[in-house]
Amino acid sequence: MNTLTAADALVRRDLGHLWHPCTQMHDHETIPMVPIARGDGAWLVGVDGRRYLDGISSWWTNLFGHANPRLAASLAEQARTLEHVIFAGFTHEPAVALAEELVRVTPPGLDRVFYADNGSAAIEVALKMSFHYWLNQGHGEKTRFIALTGSYHGETLGALSVSDVALYRKTYAPLLLTPILAPSPDAYEAEPGESAPQVAQRRLGELRALLERHAHEVCAVIVEPLVQCAGGMRMYHPDYLAGLRRLCDEFQVHFIADEIAVGFGRTGTLFACEQAQVSPDFMCLSKGLTGGFLPLSAVLTNTAVYEAFYAEYSAGKAFLHSHSYTGNPLACRVALETLGIFRDEPVLARNRQLAEHLSRRLAPLRDHPHVADVRQTGMIAAVELVADKASRRPFPAADRRGLRVYLHGLRHGAVLRPLGDVIYFMPPYVVTPQDIDHLVDTAVSGIALAVSD
Repeated sequence: MNTLTAADALVRRDLGHLWHPCTQMHDHETIPMVPIARGDGAWLVGVDGRRYLDGISSWWTNLFGHANPRLAASLAEQARTLEHVIFAGFTHEPAVALAEELVRVTPPGLDRVFYADNGSAAIEVALKMSFHYWLNQGHGEKTRFIALTGSYHGETLGALSVSDVALYRKTYAPLLLTPILAPSPDAYEAEPGESAPQVAQRRLGELRALLERHAHEVCAVIVEPLVQCAGGMRMYHPDYLAGLRRLCDEFQVHFIADEIAVGFGRTGTLFACEQAQVSPDFMCLSKGLTGGFLPLSAVLTNTAVYEAFYAEYSAGKAFLHSHSYTGNPLACRVALETLGIFRDEPVLARNRQLAEHLSRRLAPLRDHPHVADVRQTGMIAAVELVADKASRRPFPAADRRGLRVYLHGLRHGAVLRPLGDVIYFMPPYVVTPQDIDHLVDTAVSGIALAVSD
């Protein structure tokens, strides 16, 4: 008599009813669903007791480990006090204290905070707020946005409208706005002998040409500072952000910084924009904001934007955008504690040491015959697999070489979920050098397996 294990039983129940994100469910006829019972720092523990090192921070959200005691305690304390209250006409201490702390730690001038509940929603807020600002200023002709090639900002319709990853966009194209695409300053696309700063300057020249033609109809330029994450972990030089700020000022368009994935220490500084010493007009935050515990996002903007909406009710200038769980006290309280960890512990200094170790361990892959690039920005690193190194010819997408690395990782206790054939590392900040060794060793052996035929 066959008896299902607890893990098998949970998977069967899952596949009986659930529809998972970013997944072709048919794949799970052959690709294992991994049932997780609990988290333990940088590790996930399966229902069957197997342990998996979370090399991607559970979709880039987890900063200080699963079931972090300090964050869990703050959540429990808040749950005993106030779980939620309507945020229109009401307020509460966690939301106010978090806003004060966000204003304190973000780049200068970002002194107004609007809460939403996930990254895509934050992008929607920023896009609508930028458009509405110009409308309130008497510039209703400004209805378009400039985005970078290869960009990804989310999968709600507005966020998808300013994204340029065909995998996500092409199906819904008839429903979307059409962005004006500026060439990405991605250093991987450098011409022979061209440095990353030179790529940034060349691309700024092309952006200037676009603004000369379109600034009159453009609300904002939206970018992911330093790393275009879902677009393949493409990385570029901070000079581009500095030049972008100058161009936005010159041509009177907004600068929207999507720091949803790159904020909170991922790039080596608390926020990526700091590396160019710029303040955007809008900064979108989510993911690491709550240390990976709860959904929450925030859009920070400046006084000039806020005052364009501040008027008598009869003027009809209010920003009428809301989410039921806006300013949720549980999420705000955990986010405040997350920022407290940055304040109380040497997180960024420790991250620099971990990033250096990761860089040393990945360096030998630069000579691999099927690796076109090894790139890194802070605690984000990526390895680009190709069929031919000299020409950078990719493997056929149907080969799913990256998937082979992922499956190998699961068999060896590591979560390495690729972006196509880009194997990337974005671990929680509580990993040890030994954990990094485990991730890299698993990736190296997985790559050898993936390119073997």
